[in-house]
Amino acid sequence: MTDTLSATFAALADPTRRALLAQLTRGEATVNELAAPHAMTLPAVSRHLKVLERAGLVVKGRQAQYRPCRLAAGPLRDVDAWMDDYRRFFAERFDRLAEHLTTTEENP
Repeated sequence: MTDTLSATFAALADPTRRALLAQLTRGEATVNELAAPHAMTLPAVSRHLKVLERAGLVVKGRQAQYRPCRLAAGPLRDVDAWMDDYRRFFAERFDRLAEHLTTTEENP
């Protein structure tokens, strides 16, 4: 994957990785803390975190033995910017649908 959007979408394609990111929206957490609500091994959670790290969505710190993970929102901002055109497209469609429904209600 050469572009950041592809890497971000590939990382977000897995529900476990999305759940890990959701956990990190509440603040930094260790791998053990992130693994706790999931029925998987610590190595499996670490592999998911590596994918998120490669996509730039997670950053691991280092404080002695403590290795906190935190959310890095940059790639998500890029996804949000990419989605803008699609939001406008659907908003226009919904506006036209609302107009059509209003017209058909007035003229049955």
